[in-house]
Amino acid sequence: MAPLSDNMRGAALMAAAMMTFTVNDTFTKTLSDVLPLSQLLFLRGIGVMICLAVMARAMGQLRFDLSVRDWVYIGLRTLGEIGGAYFFITALFHMPIANVSAILQVLPLSVALAGALFMNEPLGWRRLVAIMVGFGGVMLIVRPGGADFNIFSLYALAAVACVTLRDLVVRKLSRSVPSLMVSLSAAVGITVFSGVASIWVDWQPMSGQEVFRLGGATVFVVFGYIFSVAAMRVGEIGFVAPFRYASLLTALVLGMIVFKEFPSTLTLIGAGIVVATGIFTLFREQQLALRRRVVPDRIR
Repeated sequence: MAPLSDNMRGAALMAAAMMTFTVNDTFTKTLSDVLPLSQLLFLRGIGVMICLAVMARAMGQLRFDLSVRDWVYIGLRTLGEIGGAYFFITALFHMPIANVSAILQVLPLSVALAGALFMNEPLGWRRLVAIMVGFGGVMLIVRPGGADFNIFSLYALAAVACVTLRDLVVRKLSRSVPSLMVSLSAAVGITVFSGVASIWVDWQPMSGQEVFRLGGATVFVVFGYIFSVAAMRVGEIGFVAPFRYASLLTALVLGMIVFKEFPSTLTLIGAGIVVATGIFTLFREQQLALRRRVVPDRIR
């Protein structure tokens, strides 16, 4: 059996990351009426930090001898992670999980656009048009001025901006920086931020069932961290990023089963447009990669 290419390994890691993150989101949303956001993030963050620290130590990835350049990028990525967690979970607490997930599906397009703007990655006019159409699909989901529009839709869009920053910055890290160290740094940042914020809220007692749900969220977010960091460091960003769509199907199924939430027709149409443009972007990326391999062969 031939070994998987970097692109295929990155795609598999991205799909696994998105599914585990969505299961974490489901556990988290079930606690929205029970725990304040900062208390939930702080308690979950402690569990995540412990798990990641133990794993990093066991695997020899707990390193602090990184270059100043890498620490700067880790700090920027952590800021993106903090912003993404705050905006996303706030939106998740107040919106159907499938709607929030559908908005997040624009990430492959926003990452591709930001990659072209800030990292000089090639972006042809066809993919640029696809990105613009995809953003139009997001507007169908958000529907500014519509009856279902609220401020938390903007929180979901803010989460997109923060996660785009996070995913771009990780590409700048040296290959020698352990993935678990990057994940641990993000977990520490979120835990410290939420711990400080929780000083000004009234903490709520937790039942055994709520502790179990919080534990489930912790376990799945740990694996989501690991898979997502590894995915963005393997393969081409334009190939790997579209496999985030695995989260949408997961969110649709879990939303209906767990929360009895059924997306509107316009939301489904908007999500379909976003997914279709992402698939087109993936197709174009494959075509361009093939041309880059074929042209030198003809020259030789």
